[in-house]
Amino acid sequence: MIVTGAGRGLGRAHALEFARQGAKVVVNDLGAEIDGSGSSTGPAGAVVDEIRAGGGEAVANGADVADWDQAAAMVQQAVDTFGVLDALVNNAGFLRDRMLANTSEEEWDAVMRVHLKGHFAPARHAIVHWRDRSKSGDEVEGRIINTSSGAGLLGSIGQGNYSAAKAGIAALTLVQSAEWARYGVTANAIAPAARTRMTEEVFAQTMTAPAEGEFDAMAPENVSPLVVWLGSLDSSGVTGRVFEVEGGKLSVADGWQHGAVVDRAARWDPRDLGPVVRELLDQAPAQVPVYGS
Repeated sequence: MIVTGAGRGLGRAHALEFARQGAKVVVNDLGAEIDGSGSSTGPAGAVVDEIRAGGGEAVANGADVADWDQAAAMVQQAVDTFGVLDALVNNAGFLRDRMLANTSEEEWDAVMRVHLKGHFAPARHAIVHWRDRSKSGDEVEGRIINTSSGAGLLGSIGQGNYSAAKAGIAALTLVQSAEWARYGVTANAIAPAARTRMTEEVFAQTMTAPAEGEFDAMAPENVSPLVVWLGSLDSSGVTGRVFEVEGGKLSVADGWQHGAVVDRAARWDPRDLGPVVRELLDQAPAQVPVYGS
């Protein structure tokens, strides 16, 4: 199996937990800084060493997951090393936080690239592997676990690029689930809340550290059991879902749905729409505030 962005934080916790449960892991990490600059295979290698020290099997991979050819090579490495690919956890990402009025084109493109393309490219190469196996008669049990965010579900002030990318990942998950079920592949997403390099500054300002011996609700390790379960055979039939997970809390996010309808059976006149729209809004659920608003 593959975990992207697994050198630190959530990805590291996922890789370690998968290995603890007996999985053979390709530990991917570009080794970049929080804003995406720089690269190093050091973090991935350190996690591999940790897994091997515990008796597990793992190999490091330093691919840029948003690079088409490198993503393909990463999937092939998993197949060549372990004989088969069973699960792909898309976790890699970084931040370029800024209010939308000040966001540059480069800051927008960089976040879209690593999050959206960085989720699509590995999955696109993984599905070729699973589709070929399925067509050859193998009974495939493939698993894709994507990483969205509360920002992608509700929006987040100062994170317009990140929110849009994470919302795209949630929608991408739905399409993967619908299109790839025929090949024996499930696709789900998580929207985690945990203390990582990307969130530690915010948590430091808003939350106090747990006392010694208390449950650390923001530890990234709390998210990994769900990810491991979604990557297991026991999760068969669970697909196209987005799970919010924080500490010991778990919920299934309720996304966009069709709301109440008024059908005039003819073209509307703009002058007639005010009362109709307000009536529909009165029947709709109350809006959930955007994070930070």
